[in-house]
Amino acid sequence: MTPSFNRRRAECGRRSVFSLCAALWHLSICGAASASDVVWEALPPLPDPHGFAGAYAGVTRGVLVVAGGANFPDKKPWEKGTKVWHDRVFALERPDAAWRIVGRLPRALGYGVSVSSKRGVICVGGNNADGPCADSFILTVAKGVARTEPLPSLPIPLANAAGALLEETVYVCGGSDQPGERTALNRLFVLDLSKATRGWRELEACSGRARILAVAAALDSAFYWVGGVGLETANGHFRRVYLRDGWRYRPRRGWERIADLPKPAAAAPSPAPVFGSRFFVVGGDDGSLVGFEPMERHPGFPRSLLGYDTLENEWIEAGEVAVSRATVPAVWWRDRYVLLSGEVRPGVRSPAVWTMRSGRSVREP
Repeated sequence: MTPSFNRRRAECGRRSVFSLCAALWHLSICGAASASDVVWEALPPLPDPHGFAGAYAGVTRGVLVVAGGANFPDKKPWEKGTKVWHDRVFALERPDAAWRIVGRLPRALGYGVSVSSKRGVICVGGNNADGPCADSFILTVAKGVARTEPLPSLPIPLANAAGALLEETVYVCGGSDQPGERTALNRLFVLDLSKATRGWRELEACSGRARILAVAAALDSAFYWVGGVGLETANGHFRRVYLRDGWRYRPRRGWERIADLPKPAAAAPSPAPVFGSRFFVVGGDDGSLVGFEPMERHPGFPRSLLGYDTLENEWIEAGEVAVSRATVPAVWWRDRYVLLSGEVRPGVRSPAVWTMRSGRSVREP
């Protein structure tokens, strides 16, 4: 345990018996503890035969929205297929409704950060065939029509970063500012939506390794940044290094390292699902099948469920889940999390849309 966690435990020890009992009761009913506590259900698939990786998604005025992303519509990567970025915006008004195309983004983009807010879906950064961009905008749907409203641009172009909404502030960390997997960053940018015209601010960089494809979470008045992929050169080529370390940023207190993940995890659904005092890393890529051949027979990404307890600074290996996806957003909608499309294995997307909820009572994050 770090000194800060020891201090926190001491503070907890000074609480009244009533407060402690209430906290334990809340944890017992709200914290999904294993994969067996998770209920999986399907929503209508996206109206695209391939599906998308790296799409933006969120909720606006009660409507579930997914936009942009990329896929390989003609040939797969191992067949020398070309990646295509998209700009369509899809909306689902009810779980028993059908997806509808309600508009388009200002340009084709994917692999950015997206979070739901009271103002709409906040979309930040991303890339396309031209490389990373610094765009930020609000995506809304009203009367069946999608609209975008520009927000201040990021200080730098940024793709494959991780972000989450903490109160009224969007946190975005890591990612790459160049095309391809040639650079990785550990810089932290924030945008206070209540003062959006003031623009993005850069805060203290994380002292952990620079990375892309990390998982972010907002919980316990803190921003979490875990796992992901570092980059290093070998024989003149860049290669991935799959990471297990995790970090927490608290406003006015800065960064501190938390317990390491039990195993590496990259590109898992983000912002991470939150149940009670825990956030969960659902599937993603652990690097164990890098170089698998033949690619067309890749068995898919691992189905592991890893949970981090913010009160105990501990990870749990909670078993296996029904569905594993990578480069996919996780969205809280109608008392459950929605995983929209994403990759099932390298180069292969799925139009399927799955929801996960706790079999126990949960609170909205």
